Amino acid sequence: MSMSDYKRKRDAQRPRVLDKYEIVGFISSGTYGRVYKARSRNKDDPREFAIKKFKPDREGDTHHYVGISQSACREIALCRELRHENIIALEEVMLEDKAIFMVLEYAEHDFLQLIHHHLHSQKKPIPEIVVKSLLWQLINGVAYLHSNWVLHRDLKPANVLLTSEGVVKTADLGLARLFNKPLAPLFNGDKVVVTIWYRAPELLFGSRHYTKAVDMWAVGCIFGELLALKPIFKDI
Repeated sequence: MSMSDYKRKRDAQRPRVLDKYEIVGFISSGTYGRVYKARSRNKDDPREFAIKKFKPDREGDTHHYVGISQSACREIALCRELRHENIIALEEVMLEDKAIFMVLEYAEHDFLQLIHHHLHSQKKPIPEIVVKSLLWQLINGVAYLHSNWVLHRDLKPANVLLTSEGVVKTADLGLARLFNKPLAPLFNGDKVVVTIWYRAPELLFGSRHYTKAVDMWAVGCIFGELLALKPIFKDI
């Protein structure tokens, strides 16, 4: 059997995404790819999932498949190792037609939606007791990441999810990095680390060596935004 025959046989035996999951909606898209809402085709499993489909890396102006991006590799590797109630959970990773799919637990809302709801629909602040609960859960998840030597590096309201039961789930680990080697620079070619409204001063000044303080600065910015219903450094 030739290698190409072996690959075709292996791919034919591999379960396909649509064989296991029913796509029921579109959630979002970005430079990484697209995210869909799905449910299991297993009638005994009532859960809903978010399926993240990564775009293959491009080579020049064509769409030749050259593997998956560095951020996708990072996110998959970290999500496979991390388990915490306040970190989005990875169900499985699937490979199909040269595309990578991450099947993640589903959360109905995010902090950005919550802020916009209170700003435009409710037209009143988020109750302090709710902010206290949200902040505690956010810090609980970030503390877990830091205890496992992981910097998130892209904390912002859109990346902090919220279930209908009020459970906070920090998500989107595509820019996350290990920081267990303090003498190694953490820059290493990353074009953007942390959205500018949540970016710590050391990052604004171009530091290549930084600590988990960059995440805590972003947490503080999110806390302020939950109270003020707008980014606290937007106009600076």
